[in-house]
Amino acid sequence: MSAVSSHRKPPRVGDNKVFRRTLIGIVVVLVAFVIVAPLIIIGVEAFSKGWAVYRDTILHPDTRHAIMLTVLAALIAVPVNTAFGIAAAWAITKFDFWGRRFLLVVIEIPFSVSPIVAGVAYLFVYGLQGLFGPVLDAYGIKILFAVPGIIIASMFVTAPFVARELIPLMQAQGRDLEEASTSLGASGFRTFFSVTLPNVKWALLYGVILCNARVMGEFGAVSVVSGNIRGQTNTLPLHIELLYHDYQAAGAFASASILALIAVLTIIAKVALERQGAGRVRKTAIPAEKTA
Repeated sequence: MSAVSSHRKPPRVGDNKVFRRTLIGIVVVLVAFVIVAPLIIIGVEAFSKGWAVYRDTILHPDTRHAIMLTVLAALIAVPVNTAFGIAAAWAITKFDFWGRRFLLVVIEIPFSVSPIVAGVAYLFVYGLQGLFGPVLDAYGIKILFAVPGIIIASMFVTAPFVARELIPLMQAQGRDLEEASTSLGASGFRTFFSVTLPNVKWALLYGVILCNARVMGEFGAVSVVSGNIRGQTNTLPLHIELLYHDYQAAGAFASASILALIAVLTIIAKVALERQGAGRVRKTAIPAEKTA
């Protein structure tokens, strides 16, 4: 009896069939009603008045300008935040310095601050009554209610994404490879491009994809600093809101279908990157098991 009981596996959470099926059922119902149903509604309502209305909405000058402005914000904010994330992750994980933990906390601030609050804060920094507003106005530099304000707000809300993906991975990898590379005479740039970057490239790409999706879908901070001027400072999420308030529901859903498509493509890219990364881990683990 003692031998049988000693080999008996301890019970796991979810071994009970009723509990397991109930839990899976709850998850499926929530996913269906919270995630899948809105996506289906967007597709149905976007084409509710026919292909012609959908095409005219997408090709409308205001919609095209909103799309181009959203793409422009992503083309600037994503590379800047990628460089920032790499630099921050490299500094935090590879060096010891005073204020290291404080820097890690500062990077997390955009996740804890509401985007609308961040937009209002920028009003008090770059607005006419703000800290730098009078100086900028004297030199004819316009930040708020213009494209620069949209880009700055987009950079703020997406600043942590790349760093958040890189820091845990680089901490787990340690510093041994970089120290070995520098001891062999490699420069810092050579060490980064030959040693560090190949080991974190999947996490880096994953962070870039999330950052890009967040830029294109940002509403709160951008709505405050842009002025929401139709055809001038309207990004695609703001344009969707204007169409909906103008009782153009079909047009709003048509524009929203673009963001929904971006979301779906983001998920597909995320899954593909996860499979690529997992595949590389398995390939490197199998030879080690064989040699053991």
